[in-house]
Amino acid sequence: MGKPFSIKERIQSFGFAFKGIATTFREEHNFRIHVLAALLVVSAGFYCSLSSQDWLWIITCIALVFSAELFNTAIEKLADETDPNQNPIIGKIKDASAGAVLVLSIATIFIGILIFWPYFCL
Repeated sequence: MGKPFSIKERIQSFGFAFKGIATTFREEHNFRIHVLAALLVVSAGFYCSLSSQDWLWIITCIALVFSAELFNTAIEKLADETDPNQNPIIGKIKDASAGAVLVLSIATIFIGILIFWPYFCL
């Protein structure tokens, strides 16, 4: 059986999570670009008075891209810590991780186009 439930430890775990987000925001340029893009999309969403269904897609896309970027950062940091040299296998892992973020980002761009097209092209 695991440790007993502790409110203090749960609150502390949220603190670690927020610290990870803040550190990633400070240290990773691409994460800041994603945050800026999200702010622009949210602003456009308010301007266009998006439907609840459209907001669900927008919020899901933003959360997925942020999460992917956080996972990518974690993988890169872990890989660099594991082998700070130019290991070709580590390089492939890091490239694949970055590629996952790119694929998701491109998909969210297409979703955004589908959502906003009627508002800006009528």
